[in-house]
Amino acid sequence: MKPAAPAEPHTETRSTRPGIALAVIAACQLMVVLDATIVNIALPHIQTALDFSTNDLTWVINAYALTFGGMLLLGGRAGDLLGRRRMFIVGIGLFTLASLLGGFAQEPWQLLAARALQGVGGAIASPTSLALIATTFPEGPERNRAFGVFASVSAGGGAVGLIAGGLLTDWLDWRWVLFVNVPIGVLIALLAPRYIKESERHPGRFDLAGALSSTIGMAALVYGFIRAAENGWSDGLTVTSFGVAVALLLAFVAIERRTAQPITPLKLFADRNRSGTYAMMLSLAAAMFGMFFFIVIFAQNVLQYSPIKAGLAFLPITAAIVVAAGLATNLLPRFGPKPFMAIGCVLTAVGMSWLTLIDPSSSYLGGLLGPMLFFGFGMGLNFVTLTLTAVSGIADSESGAASGMLNTTQQVGGALGLSILTTIFSSASEDEAGKQIPKFLAEGSAEQKAQFAKTHSLPAPWSDSVLAHGIGYAFIAAASLAVLAAVIALFVIQVRKSDLEALSGKSGGSTI
Repeated sequence: MKPAAPAEPHTETRSTRPGIALAVIAACQLMVVLDATIVNIALPHIQTALDFSTNDLTWVINAYALTFGGMLLLGGRAGDLLGRRRMFIVGIGLFTLASLLGGFAQEPWQLLAARALQGVGGAIASPTSLALIATTFPEGPERNRAFGVFASVSAGGGAVGLIAGGLLTDWLDWRWVLFVNVPIGVLIALLAPRYIKESERHPGRFDLAGALSSTIGMAALVYGFIRAAENGWSDGLTVTSFGVAVALLLAFVAIERRTAQPITPLKLFADRNRSGTYAMMLSLAAAMFGMFFFIVIFAQNVLQYSPIKAGLAFLPITAAIVVAAGLATNLLPRFGPKPFMAIGCVLTAVGMSWLTLIDPSSSYLGGLLGPMLFFGFGMGLNFVTLTLTAVSGIADSESGAASGMLNTTQQVGGALGLSILTTIFSSASEDEAGKQIPKFLAEGSAEQKAQFAKTHSLPAPWSDSVLAHGIGYAFIAAASLAVLAAVIALFVIQVRKSDLEALSGKSGGSTI
């Protein structure tokens, strides 16, 4: 790959309409983040329409998460080398095209290919959108407020996706969870050249070996957990997947240590605050993706909610995230980031721990709403501060890599977390099913037993017990991840109020 052209003379890069520029950047981030969850509620409809098997259906989510998370580092580097606005528009265009193709899919492979292509487009657009904030907003409070908006969108996008998915599936058709991106993407692509200025291009090369080894390695790792949930830990393909993942990820580290222009400069991890921030994001995203997935299942299968009602059930989470993110943004100059990190993680852990008590008799108001509010408020406090500490104090030439890593930890953490929690859920559900089948055979009607003989699926209320038991155990693991994030916030992160000026990008050559 030839090196990029020499950097063009730097000109004034501030937008003359920063409000519109922020709206365009935030709309892009919202679109790519919510697409990680917008299809969740539509999955039963997708399965019926395209004749997916139950196992293959999980790839409708994972095809997007894996390509998105795996390619984010390359997307961030592309913005540094080729121009962030240019790659922002390319990513949006690719994402929009993939959404259109996915909406017209007639076969399972067509939808999975479109979802993977969506992930690639999102991986190009998302890290450049965060880095573009630096060239649009001046250092200090104005940039911090822009980061607050971006962080709120990143944190709330998953919940918004569930709400939008329910509305579109109920009112129109499952295909509209993909078609809805088309007009939005076209509008963003048209507005970006007018209201967002191009960044400087930095000379360099693409680290393709690093990008491929990290992407395929993470895909193999996630697939290993998914395969283990379906076929057990001793399955040959499960063991092979984990072996390939370990080999490729070790190769990735070796490549990054040797190459002159790595896709992930390992010195990013030399700062304990940044490394701690990445670890916190990984843990919290794992808990968040699992919470969304299992609450959707519980709401539709146990509470018998319609798609739209299941989607709207997540509205309080979105509200809590927005309120908490605004609070954190306004109070950061007074208290510094660390208190918000610690309190946010504790609140998230409380919410996840509360959800471990879920059972078949749990109602929305009595069993779900309270922990969801704790979770949403905690995540809102965290996403603002994590965004600030992860991408501040970075040289302009590496800001794409730094922001790409932050997004990567969120997406890869979500994919890994969902696969791990699903493995725990499957094991616990299988154990509970062994206890519920004798009860069903003793208490069930003749008609129910005949149906069970054909499908091997327990009917309600026995199936509700199996489902709730498995979800409860999955939330134990999710709560443990939130506790881990809290420990990191308390004992690893050392950001003080006096450090806030440097974190805001006011020192030296920092750009974000």
